[in-house]
Amino acid sequence: MTQKIDPERRELSPSQLTWSRFCTHRMALLSGLILIMLVILAVAAPIIEYVSGYNTSSVDLLNRFETASLSHPFGTDELGRDVLLRLFYGGRVSLLVGLTTAVLAALFGVIIGIPAGYFGGWLDSLLMRLTDSVIALPLLPLLIVLAAVDLSKLGVSPAVANSPELSFYRIVLIISLVGWTTVARLVRGAALSLRERDFVLAALSQGASHTWIMLRHILPNSISPILVSTTLSVGNIILLESVLSFLGLGIQPPIPSWGNMLSNAQELIYEVPMLAVWPGLAIFITVVAFNFLGDGLQDALDPKESARWPTD
Repeated sequence: MTQKIDPERRELSPSQLTWSRFCTHRMALLSGLILIMLVILAVAAPIIEYVSGYNTSSVDLLNRFETASLSHPFGTDELGRDVLLRLFYGGRVSLLVGLTTAVLAALFGVIIGIPAGYFGGWLDSLLMRLTDSVIALPLLPLLIVLAAVDLSKLGVSPAVANSPELSFYRIVLIISLVGWTTVARLVRGAALSLRERDFVLAALSQGASHTWIMLRHILPNSISPILVSTTLSVGNIILLESVLSFLGLGIQPPIPSWGNMLSNAQELIYEVPMLAVWPGLAIFITVVAFNFLGDGLQDALDPKESARWPTD
């Protein structure tokens, strides 16, 4: 029996088909909406602070440990600062660390993976052994050691070495230097397959350079694994940043992050447990949302999924 074809679906472009498949993944769609809301609240934190009339950095010892109220929906912390506003500002830092580090790690992975898969041979063996060596390293102990290095003893001025802003760039660089391996292996596998395709062989026969082929043909056709891997890695990076900040080796006060908010709350966990619950819940929701979003993107961008949608 001949299957009836929906004429509207037949006319869908590849991007529209991808969006249609993504919309069928309800948890990924919900996660995307949650992440958009978190980003909007984080970006709008200064506006919310101005409208509310509270300053997240000002100390008010007369209003310490206030319970939830209309003026302070999540209460106040040990210094009388509004917890909800600090969560918004902490989201700015934690989300920025996760997204920036994921993009930078993906860039490192592409630089390693595409030449390895495209050229093969000794270059592939060398780059993949480098990748295996990084994978074999104990990740968390290595990050703790690198984050604990005193930059002032390496010739950096004490004012710069102890600045809160430097801790942000330091965490981004440290995590990205060890977080590129997954992207590199996925991109290398895609390049190994793509280099045998007819369009690559045709470009070579027309005299195109290897650099042009890698940038014009291999990279665009490897976007799917890069995008999915990068999205899935954001949640892990936020967790790593939170762990380092919890240990006092990550983002340094007075810049708030969800990790150092947890660190500040650990001594008050029995007196005011909600000070630890709110940043912990924010980390949990964000990490789970990024994981669901990555799963949805993987299903939507998987070429095998398109076979379920008639095109003839």
